[in-house]
Amino acid sequence: MDQLLRRARTPFIMLALLTTAPSSPPTEPARWEAQAARVTITRDEWGIPHIRGTSDADAVFGLIYAQAEDDFPRIEANYLTALGRTAEAEGEEAIWADLRQQLFVDPVDLKVQYAASPAWLRTLMQAWADGLNYYLATHPQTRPRVLTRFEPWMALSFTEGSIGGDIERISLSDLKTFYGTPTSPTPEELGMVPREPSGSNGIAIAPQLTANRRALLLINPHTSFYFRSEAQMTSAEGLDAYGASTWGQFFIYQGFNARAGWMHTSSTVDNIDEFAERIVRRGTGYAYRYGAEQRLVGTRSVTLRFRKADGTSGARRFTTYRTHHGPIVAMKAGRWIATALMWKPVPALEQSYLRTKATDLASYLAVAERKANSSNDTVFADSKGEIAFLMPQFMPIRSDRFDYTRPVDGSDPATDWHGLHSLASLPSVAAPRTGWVHNTNDWPWSAAGPDSPRATDYPRYMDQVGGNARGVHADLLLTGKSGWTPDTLRDAAFDSYLPAFAQLLPGLVAAWDSLPARDPRRTKLAAPIALLKQWDRRWGQDSAATSLAVVWGDHLWREVGSFAQAERMNVPDYIATRVGADAKLAALSAAVDRLTRDFGDWQVPWGEINRFQRLDDAIAPHFDDAKPSIPVPFTSAQWGSLASFGAKTWPGTTRYYGTSGNSFVAIVEFGPRVKAMAVMAGGQSGDTTSRHFADQAARYATGQLRPVYFYPEDLKGHIERSYRPGR
Repeated sequence: MDQLLRRARTPFIMLALLTTAPSSPPTEPARWEAQAARVTITRDEWGIPHIRGTSDADAVFGLIYAQAEDDFPRIEANYLTALGRTAEAEGEEAIWADLRQQLFVDPVDLKVQYAASPAWLRTLMQAWADGLNYYLATHPQTRPRVLTRFEPWMALSFTEGSIGGDIERISLSDLKTFYGTPTSPTPEELGMVPREPSGSNGIAIAPQLTANRRALLLINPHTSFYFRSEAQMTSAEGLDAYGASTWGQFFIYQGFNARAGWMHTSSTVDNIDEFAERIVRRGTGYAYRYGAEQRLVGTRSVTLRFRKADGTSGARRFTTYRTHHGPIVAMKAGRWIATALMWKPVPALEQSYLRTKATDLASYLAVAERKANSSNDTVFADSKGEIAFLMPQFMPIRSDRFDYTRPVDGSDPATDWHGLHSLASLPSVAAPRTGWVHNTNDWPWSAAGPDSPRATDYPRYMDQVGGNARGVHADLLLTGKSGWTPDTLRDAAFDSYLPAFAQLLPGLVAAWDSLPARDPRRTKLAAPIALLKQWDRRWGQDSAATSLAVVWGDHLWREVGSFAQAERMNVPDYIATRVGADAKLAALSAAVDRLTRDFGDWQVPWGEINRFQRLDDAIAPHFDDAKPSIPVPFTSAQWGSLASFGAKTWPGTTRYYGTSGNSFVAIVEFGPRVKAMAVMAGGQSGDTTSRHFADQAARYATGQLRPVYFYPEDLKGHIERSYRPGR
């Protein structure tokens, strides 16, 4: 195969070299070949690439080339999303997501920003594009759907590695109604479908509480499966980072280096705001009121291409509108709605990359002064023993007399953003006396137990969601404990307690207890209630009570999710306090009926229902009860499990199959030498013929983490292959 690839590219490269004068700059192929010669990719026994380059740019070139080897379709899919070009591959219905993206992502503007960016960053972006183009040149069997060539400026369209970018908070149904055809909100937008919390867990423990007197860090993102790859990137310029990278990005998003580690969790802050604009006609256009002024509404023409059913290309043209608050995305109560959010591509990419080279808390905070992280809390630890919880650094200053969880009056200048908060004014935690910090996508007011920030000291927009069951769980595990080791932290990350059901089941039991003796529900539900009464609220592969509780809870979630969302309440809190006894009992009866119908008995071991299956590398997942799968004992994070498996039934299935939740889990111990262990969902490769397509699945399901080979001496004896890109 290597000989075939070399033969495929040699005429192209040689022709370019022969037709270039000796004094001319190197041709692209010659530049690619020269950079590839400075890069080594070493695949360990799990297929994980350890990239070494002379410069940081060489490491970037090698990282993105290795990613493309493992799963080029996911790289392309992420950039089709980021650039607003998905409809070119998937058809006209994707136009609305593309339009939402292009309200912010203007290629002309990104090219200008690229040209004005620091030289060091342009070098990295060029290496990124070169690595992808070199991969395509040396792998003619890879056929992109749309993106046959990558330009360096494109890296600025996708600078933040979260599972859902800020832009995705904008409702597609509202956007479609404003710019196109009236439509109804999807069930997901209404909160009617149980959705896995798209967040993550992070825990840091200070040396005073650990057996080896070394700081520990739990890295536990909850994302869609196969959303990130695992890698190490090293250079002679001081880069040496290991962890999870989102497909197509050239920085380690959640991970560690030899001296520091960082775990990002989705934050509950409110820093994406809607402004209700008062629009008036002005000539052939529009104006909006702002105080005593009338300002012109800005316009921009956007043309979106899409793939027709017959394979040909179509196009739709939109005139988009914006005010100084941001683009117009909806109409509500007769007012145009503008959305304001962070859009700082260059500082965001700088911050995402440079923090991977931070060596302690001070250097990490120096990078954070760019204030270009808008959606992520950070749990931090380092070899000095420092631990910290940090809020997103992009935090607009606003008047706390307005409720920014709802659209505010854009015509009132008092509602405007007034600069950004300083880092010191954010509710963060460093060196807490408790000796630990955590975040589970909950409020910051419990990040370090009694050493947490106090809500009364901060504006209310610092949190818009509140606490959650995982936060309660983490508090129970951490409070008053000492002697922590990597193994006991791993055990905590997979602790089986489900605090949401400790909150929910007493109300269900009380509802049954209050039934009259002759009520037929008392007889039908007696055995299920008895099972739930004696249950210890812990998930387990053999637990029938887990099955009954989860199916019951999912039924109620579908019933009341939209109402809870409307009141900005966590769904378990809403069920516990707002759902009546009859509804709780009806849901239990429905759960019993459903289990009996689908499995022949309402007492079904949880492992028979909850399964991991990877049939192929399709980005849109599908499942088959008749094909092999693996039991998974842990549940969705929505019930308070720290280990998360977001699963549900799919068309044609009775079993639950997971598509999100624990996607990468790592435990890191800092000291004179960093030590780590990790596991990822499925495997490193998207190639169904690769031994690394699903070689970690069994470890994933049982929480059995594998050693991380961070140092070259660690890799000895565990090398599958070492090579240069293109060879």
